[in-house]
Amino acid sequence: MDSPARSATNGELPPILKGDAPSSPSSPPSLRGDAAERQGGVFDPVVNVAGIDEDAIADGPGLRFVLFVQGCARHCPGCHNPQTHAFGAGTDMRVSELFQRIVSNPLLTGVTFSGGDPMYQAGPLAELAERLRAHGGYDITVFTGDTFEGLLRRGTPDQLRLMKAADILIDGPFVQALRDRLLRFRGSSNQRILDVRRSLSELRPVWTLDPEWIEGDPVADPSRARHTGA
Repeated sequence: MDSPARSATNGELPPILKGDAPSSPSSPPSLRGDAAERQGGVFDPVVNVAGIDEDAIADGPGLRFVLFVQGCARHCPGCHNPQTHAFGAGTDMRVSELFQRIVSNPLLTGVTFSGGDPMYQAGPLAELAERLRAHGGYDITVFTGDTFEGLLRRGTPDQLRLMKAADILIDGPFVQALRDRLLRFRGSSNQRILDVRRSLSELRPVWTLDPEWIEGDPVADPSRARHTGA
């Protein structure tokens, strides 16, 4: 996905674990992570991960756990994370492991799924998001190069399940001609910061009005808004 910020200071995605070697490409994007993986008889699907930042501040308000998933077919010119495009080229991690790494940090206020595009691994990510929601205490944000309207029209059951488990959806492909460094938490002005609950209730894209997400944003902040959404 075309998340505007890498959290590592050298411009590279943060590593999963030092010394980890990426797995070789395997399953096609439509299948990867969808098969049920069982660990001791318990459903425990796998996410193919490009990188993790366990205490990020660039991909949403507060202190966040950011999961960069591997795989995106969009290849947007100027994408900030082109190394995440190849499918299956990351490291496989079970949802239970990711869940434990998140809940073990009491300082975290949110979790962001970026990439790559999380919608290509929607099944296992929906499982993780639902476990985190049941645990409580996290703002869950999903980046995607698709749009809210597109997901409603043609999204798979797992993609809709992932969207429903999120609080915020940052949607739309990165468009280099619309790049704006003043935007908050995204790279180009076509991308939107959507309140998932209201958007699903009204069946249309509804911008969040949470000031932690939009205050000072030249597009999203109502005091400076150029957008036409509610």
